[in-house]
Amino acid sequence: MTAAECLAQERIWFDKPRYDEAERQFYERMNGPTQPKQDTGANSILQDIARARENIQKSLAGLKTTLQPSRGSAPKISNPSHRLSPSGGGGAADYGELAAHMKDLELENQSLHEVVQELRSALSKMESRVSALEKRTTAPTVNGTSPAAPQKALPGPAKQEEEDEDEDDIDLFGSDEEVGEEAERLKEQRLQEYAAKKAKNPALIAKSSILLDVKPWDDETDMAKLEECVRSVQVDGLLWGASKLVPVGYGIKKLQINCVVEDDKVGTDFLEEEITKFEDYVQSVDVAAFNKI
Repeated sequence: MTAAECLAQERIWFDKPRYDEAERQFYERMNGPTQPKQDTGANSILQDIARARENIQKSLAGLKTTLQPSRGSAPKISNPSHRLSPSGGGGAADYGELAAHMKDLELENQSLHEVVQELRSALSKMESRVSALEKRTTAPTVNGTSPAAPQKALPGPAKQEEEDEDEDDIDLFGSDEEVGEEAERLKEQRLQEYAAKKAKNPALIAKSSILLDVKPWDDETDMAKLEECVRSVQVDGLLWGASKLVPVGYGIKKLQINCVVEDDKVGTDFLEEEITKFEDYVQSVDVAAFNKI
């Protein structure tokens, strides 16, 4: 068999390139001319760039919505895709500004966390102090019972004997008249005992120390006679003390004399009235000092 016969028997599509070209032309007429391979690669790169821009724009929009509640008024970002696009001239500066802004927000958030932590610790301390004060104010109980009250002083033997006598004197089965008569008798007996006890213990006598200034009429008055007249006033509860002459002026001297009196028996008005009765020697009487003893 020759080579021509072998090739004749083989099923080879020698016209395939021609049919492929015809098919390409058909689809070009149907869908438009196809771009060369180099244009197809450029379109894929542009599509990737567009997707990247879209993703960046979405991220910036989400960041803007997150920052607006925490900050009062955030600067408005217009067309972020142009700012961050690789082709823009100020993209690096805008990115640096955004990074600085994010850093400030992180620092502020950290400081707020520290303040909240301090407030929590202070609140916990205050709660512990309040609980401790409440425990102090509430009386401690032991086995469900409150602490025992301080015991009162035990009555003396005399008081105890009187109470025993009162209990012995009470008749639970007696009549009301007998009880009334017995109570009256006990009352009178106790009053008599109290009066006798008071009589045995003398009452404290209130006394006062009085310093009197007795002034004469002129410098010719006999001061020795004047003092004699003053000391001549003698009553129960009056005791004269030391005296001296005090110059007043123009050669006139006054008599300054001390006395002790019982308040219930002698008063300053009585002394002034009695001393001023000596009109020939005494002009006036004044109380210079009055002290309780």
